[in-house]
Amino acid sequence: MSKRDYYEVLGVERGASAENIKKSYRRLAKQYHPDFNKDDAEAEKKFREIKEAYDVLSDPQKREHYDRFGHQANFNGGPGGFNGFGGSGGFGFGGIDEIFEQFFGGMGGMGGRRRPPGPEQGNHLRYDMEITLEEAFSGLEKVLTIPRTETCPECDGSRAKAGTKPETCSACGGSGQQQTARSTPFGRFISSQPCVACRGEGKTVKEPCPTCNAQGRVVNERKIEVTIPAGIEDGTRLRVSGGGEAGLRGGPPGDLYVVVRVKPHKKFQRQGNDLILEVPVSISQAALGIEMEVMTLGGKAELRIPEGTQHGAVFRLKGHGMPHLRGSGKGDLRVKVKLEVPKRLKAREKELLAEFAKLRGEEVGLEHKGIIDKVKDAISGG
Repeated sequence: MSKRDYYEVLGVERGASAENIKKSYRRLAKQYHPDFNKDDAEAEKKFREIKEAYDVLSDPQKREHYDRFGHQANFNGGPGGFNGFGGSGGFGFGGIDEIFEQFFGGMGGMGGRRRPPGPEQGNHLRYDMEITLEEAFSGLEKVLTIPRTETCPECDGSRAKAGTKPETCSACGGSGQQQTARSTPFGRFISSQPCVACRGEGKTVKEPCPTCNAQGRVVNERKIEVTIPAGIEDGTRLRVSGGGEAGLRGGPPGDLYVVVRVKPHKKFQRQGNDLILEVPVSISQAALGIEMEVMTLGGKAELRIPEGTQHGAVFRLKGHGMPHLRGSGKGDLRVKVKLEVPKRLKAREKELLAEFAKLRGEEVGLEHKGIIDKVKDAISGG
């Protein structure tokens, strides 16, 4: 499909002035911009066509090439293939904010005076703390040393030397903004940006505070006491309100977040509020049963292993687990039996076990055959 003539697209004569081209483009851009015609696919196509035509005819050099060579113009100089705009032949456009940015310098600068920034909360801080399972079981009080920024005690955050105070910025009149005028195809518009002299604060300091160097804050190490509740879980985050860095311009301080890490235990494993403990039990103890003491985090407890207990059996001791973090009571201790088989036996122990096996009709022991017997078995298939 052949391209329409750019002058025809914008609805102007070939000898139209630059101002008339701008006026026509401004009218058509408003009419067909996709943000105003979200359900009209044809409007998007027309807008692309209008923008492409304006990009050429608004540039004196490109317009001259177009007038000589038409759509075969090469806008890098001389006749040649024409691939449109955007480098690779593609053409893109942004939202309505991009159009206003091009014409007005941003919609935020189209009117009104901005106020200088107000109070701002300080930054939050994070502290990673590692504790033992025993400490998680009982809970503890911990004093942390936290380096943080605080309001300067000398100037109380004003940034000005003691006995003086900040003054209204003469560059922006205390608004915190500087305005600049721009001429656009839509007319003359005013845009605003943060004042360079006062960094958008509306006030300047002539005599800076020597303690904080006009920052209003200083770095101190602060000791903060934190309560670690009994039953706390690994990865729990505790919030200390106001334990973070000082705010700006009279704003409140941030918070301190303490992330608790519970170190793995050599003997206990934790599952929720329950604890798991593996206990070694001999063959005779498992067969005959035994009453034994087992270790818990709160001391020792009695455990009854009934006769005939199998390897891997689990016994539950109620109330010997971790304290409930919310509410009263504790979880349970689950004791898992690990059956231990002796690796070395004395002669008498072997005799007794062999006799026991004989009584139960079990075959035990390993036959020790010589080389001749092994050859005979191989030949006979035995």
